[in-house]
Amino acid sequence: MSQRLNSLQQSPAAFKKLVDLSMNLKDSSIEHGLQYLVEIRASQLNGCAFCLDMHVKQAVIGGERALRLHHVAIWRESPLFSARERAALLWTETLTRIPEAGVSDAVYAQAREQFSEKELSDLTWVVSTINAWNRLNVAFQSVPGSQDKAYGLDKAQLA
Repeated sequence: MSQRLNSLQQSPAAFKKLVDLSMNLKDSSIEHGLQYLVEIRASQLNGCAFCLDMHVKQAVIGGERALRLHHVAIWRESPLFSARERAALLWTETLTRIPEAGVSDAVYAQAREQFSEKELSDLTWVVSTINAWNRLNVAFQSVPGSQDKAYGLDKAQLA
């Protein structure tokens, strides 16, 4: 199989804008730990090995417990997540795999019970942004772990 193109090299201005958006969201109303869970779940659903690898390492560096990381894929059955985290994971799944009928009133109501208007807006941007990254990395088959040193992810000591 031939090597895929490098979207950073081919579209540097667009790539920089997406990086800027991602960095801006790190200072949003959504706490870092929850952002990592959302990014992990979307990356699992989208089959994005690069992003899944990256966000698991970020979560470990941020102090997340290993068992909770293993349970993200089974969050509905796991007792390890709060109501707020469950609402965020449901919102993530719904926006990542938008149902034909759109976002139901029940899903929206569950999210609004846990998040202020500002928080739900910020959460939606986090979900939208990780989905954009997932699509880029899946399309061009970015290699998991290939940027660990550049992003400081080697600190997770998961190599």
